[in-house]
Amino acid sequence: MITTLVRILRYGFQSFWRNGWLSIATIMVMILALLVFLGLLMFGVVTEKAISTLQDKIDISIYFKQDLKEDEISKIQKSAESLAEVKSVEYISRAKALEIFKLRHSADATIGKALEELSDNPLVASLNIKAKDPKDYEKIAKYFEDEKLKDSIDKVTYSQNQLAISRLIKIADTAGAAGLVMTLILAFIATVVTFNTIRLAIYSSREEIGIMRLVGASNTYIRGPYIVEGVIYGFISAILAIIIIAPLMYIATPYIAALIPEMNLIMYFYGNLLSLLGYSMLAGIVLGTFSSYIAIRRYLHI
Repeated sequence: MITTLVRILRYGFQSFWRNGWLSIATIMVMILALLVFLGLLMFGVVTEKAISTLQDKIDISIYFKQDLKEDEISKIQKSAESLAEVKSVEYISRAKALEIFKLRHSADATIGKALEELSDNPLVASLNIKAKDPKDYEKIAKYFEDEKLKDSIDKVTYSQNQLAISRLIKIADTAGAAGLVMTLILAFIATVVTFNTIRLAIYSSREEIGIMRLVGASNTYIRGPYIVEGVIYGFISAILAIIIIAPLMYIATPYIAALIPEMNLIMYFYGNLLSLLGYSMLAGIVLGTFSSYIAIRRYLHI
């Protein structure tokens, strides 16, 4: 069995070198597919980070009536924290709201003088609520717009943030759908190219295959080298794709950082290099093996 396996591997490598230009062309197309595959993985990471960053900056605020007592506010806060859709609730007291307002307008002398003239704090207490999922903000807003809370709550800011929240949801859904479609299209192209390469390899070796049949070679022995050839295509393409995409990550990093300061693309790339290489090899080998298997089933009648 070991001798047979060694021979299958040897013939697979021989077939790979024999079809030199075809092998190079197949690898180039597969590299392109894997580059886009890796690009989509990185795009997914960047998109997820961007959405997470935007989501952290989006919330809805619940403003209470000015004369509402602290114990009533505390009850409403606890009820908000108990909602399944709520990620976090931050209470902003009247004193803290005034402090934030002064800090935000510290450079405006007119506002500073106006505040000094006031005998009482004009600001109201509020809750800043973040949802686990952007789609949940509408449910949370409806909860606080209930008639039972009408006497306690002055305003809910969901309507002001609704456009930003809707756009965030649309970006996430569109990016996910587009990435899936592109991955499927490029996987199909790579499969077709590898399929045709194996088909031509089978055709060019038809005399050798005929001789092997006459001497009683097993089906596994005849088919094996073409499966090995497909695996070689995927393996080499995966390594080259990683080598090619590395400098592209360097180029893209400053542009991504300008849009998302929290994201260091090149650090993420090298920090997950082994995982990305593994995914790339798995995708390449699966594509190569699957294409070879289909070509063998279609054109190698044994």
